[in-house]
Amino acid sequence: MTEQLKTSALYETHQQTGAKFTDFAGWDMPLRYDSERVEHQAVRTHAGIFDLSHMGNLLISGPSAVELLNSSLAGNFAPMAIGRAKYTLALTESGGIVDDMIVYRLGEDRFMVVPNAANVDPVRDQIAGVNQGLAQPAELVDTTEHTAIIAVQGPAAEQIVASVLTDLIDEHAASVVTELGYYRCARWEIDNLGELVVARTGYTGEDGFELFLDATQAVSLWEKLRAADEQLLPCGLACRDSLRLEAGMPLYGHELTKHTTPAEAGSLGVVSAKKTEDFPGRAAVDADRENEATPVRVLIGLQGTGRRAAREGAHLLDEQGQPIGEVSSGQLSTTLGYPIALAYIQAPAPEPGTVLTVDIRGKQHEFTVVPLPFYQRNR
Repeated sequence: MTEQLKTSALYETHQQTGAKFTDFAGWDMPLRYDSERVEHQAVRTHAGIFDLSHMGNLLISGPSAVELLNSSLAGNFAPMAIGRAKYTLALTESGGIVDDMIVYRLGEDRFMVVPNAANVDPVRDQIAGVNQGLAQPAELVDTTEHTAIIAVQGPAAEQIVASVLTDLIDEHAASVVTELGYYRCARWEIDNLGELVVARTGYTGEDGFELFLDATQAVSLWEKLRAADEQLLPCGLACRDSLRLEAGMPLYGHELTKHTTPAEAGSLGVVSAKKTEDFPGRAAVDADRENEATPVRVLIGLQGTGRRAAREGAHLLDEQGQPIGEVSSGQLSTTLGYPIALAYIQAPAPEPGTVLTVDIRGKQHEFTVVPLPFYQRNR
């Protein structure tokens, strides 16, 4: 018997807007509304609005909240100021990546953890397992199915979100959003809406905000955001993937897996070497650091010519035609107009400018190693 897909509080709204849906980690989510290319361009040139309610939402609170996070995840959360966000990893004991996520500090003893949709259960279970061993366990609540996440991304995002907060709260709230730095967040308690968390974070390579609120209020906020700017375009997960690839951001299941280490993925700096708490994967990562071990493979960026994209699984070949690497994500870039790809290759990493051969459906194509990201917005 097929398990019924979960739906977000905005499902009927998406249906009315003409969304085409896809099964994403057990959720029936918008893949696109009309044209992935048009949605992609809207985010790069003006703004797009996304429903990200399939993402996880774990609330951790209490005097032991920092100890729990430091004992469960790779980052150091003790020095985080209230209103800050931190990108971090959950690791296996052998140092593989269980998931990547963002942690937000909402109060002195209150944090919000947002894992990927496919990994909510393993991340929650890992944190819960550590929590059971604490002398004074923290409170851990999975609010995923009761929380809506709406993202507004693009050059006009600040103006749109500030305008809506002016109407919802006051001009001071709008100024807080305007002055909010990257990887910062603010929260309000609003009559008839409840708690609203607004974070200057995103997964598109553009300026933007992610808004967290009770799922029962999602439709109201979505409609207010759309009414604030008639050019704000609903966007699906297809263009979110193409946007993140241009920005050189990893995707779990592609660049990140349980068989990938932080050193291989270029994420070693995310793993704290200073905090005192032990955490899953620490011994493996520390051993690599102490031995200055070279990873077996490394993540690189590739740029092609023409229109032929190297897709996931395409092999990188040496001069003898032997495989030396594999593409993890690839596409014809909407913004740049040429093929781009992320790939793992045998270490050490080739220098930028090195020309490599990629086998695309039995035909060999030249790709050049380039620094990441492929695309960077004007600031």
